[in-house]
Amino acid sequence: MRKLICFFFTVTLCLPLMFAQKVSIAKDKEMMIQKIDQKGDHYFGIAKQIWDLAEVGYLEEKSSAILQEELKQNGFQIEKGVVGIPTGFIASYGSGKPVIGILGEFDALPGVSQAAVPYREKREEVNAGHACGHHLFGAASAAAAINVKEWMQTNNVKGTIRFYGTPAEEGGAGKVYFVRGGKFDDVDAVLHWHPSSSNSADAASSLANKSGKFRFYGIASHASASPYNGRSALDGVEAMNHMVNLMREHIPQESRIHYVITSGGEAPNVVPEFAEVYYYVRHPEMSQVVENFEWVVKAAEGAALGTETKMEYEVIHGLFNVLPNETLGRLMHANLSEVGGVMYDEEEKEFAKKIAATFEYGDNVAIELAERVNPFKITRKGTGGSTDVGDVSWVVPTTGLRTATWVTGTSAHSWQAVAAGGMSIGKKGMVNAAKTITMTAMDLFNNPAVIEKAKIELDRSRGANFEYKSLLGDRKPPLDYRINK
Repeated sequence: MRKLICFFFTVTLCLPLMFAQKVSIAKDKEMMIQKIDQKGDHYFGIAKQIWDLAEVGYLEEKSSAILQEELKQNGFQIEKGVVGIPTGFIASYGSGKPVIGILGEFDALPGVSQAAVPYREKREEVNAGHACGHHLFGAASAAAAINVKEWMQTNNVKGTIRFYGTPAEEGGAGKVYFVRGGKFDDVDAVLHWHPSSSNSADAASSLANKSGKFRFYGIASHASASPYNGRSALDGVEAMNHMVNLMREHIPQESRIHYVITSGGEAPNVVPEFAEVYYYVRHPEMSQVVENFEWVVKAAEGAALGTETKMEYEVIHGLFNVLPNETLGRLMHANLSEVGGVMYDEEEKEFAKKIAATFEYGDNVAIELAERVNPFKITRKGTGGSTDVGDVSWVVPTTGLRTATWVTGTSAHSWQAVAAGGMSIGKKGMVNAAKTITMTAMDLFNNPAVIEKAKIELDRSRGANFEYKSLLGDRKPPLDYRINK
């Protein structure tokens, strides 16, 4: 009887308190969503500045400075030049635990210059373009960090919110150097997002990736009068490429190997003294990437031997596959579902239809799919692309989302992605991302048990004896990898 009475009093006292807490956090979330809506134009203005600049990896000096200044003006402490990267920074507010990190990117892609119009039109002033939407990524993540900071300040919430300004995601592996330098060692959970043509918040993996530039050195000579005195560096590149293409039959089918010849000589009548080829090697598992990359190196060595040239190579980047975290993923998905998809006005619908008409199967594109949030799913074997978020996800519980900043059917790294990201369709997607990250961070500060559950899942997924060792070895950040040598 006594136990029954105790139980009765516990229920009658605790249930109203729990209900009040839920009502309170719901009201707080609603207020934070309204704040982001009110400042949506301001944050898109920041994104548009970065879109206009279109600065490529490790050269994003102005883009990085814009985000730093915005965060500084909103009460964050700024650590500049993180891990020897001039454009890398960390902005922090608060103290103690938990520490919640939000990732922000801001690098553009070379060779995808495009105006914010629904037809192909290059911008004369820049060669690069934000074809992966990182201008939106950085601005929305900064908006979320600032929003969370204001909520913490107003409600006296203990803990630390931290924005990671991570440059050169496109091939430069900026986050890997942050991880290797211990900048995530005290973080309890990490949130991020990425522009897309749909809305989702899955627990999904990616492909591990290792890249390198292979440089061949020959002997210049007159290609017609005395070719026998020369040794063609381009022959070395072409022999290497041929052997790598023969490799494809004998490696796991999930592997992906692609390359571009970045230098092939200066003139047809001169035997090329120098030539360079840039390789990416991918697979769902890091160990297979290492094995495949070593075989590519052997092909390069054999090519140099066979063409009597000299070869050297430089590892440019190496990325882990993303380690999915279902605990955090479900939390993020719940908040994205509450925020919802992207609703086009009439002008945006016309823009979207014109963009869709440029696709090979444009007549079958359902632009209204931007309005829906895809069901939650778990994908533990990576497909598609790679990201340096992978390394982060192996050292701290990490989750992300995607929002429809591009028209349905748009491929990343395309002019269509640049175009939509430079106008209001991009803005609406980034605002939804900022709202979702804000709400998820608030949930984590309010419920430490979720963080602990996510950490237990991380330990189980990576194995008890896991010790982080980057695929980059001890190389320094390739600050000049976007500069042709």
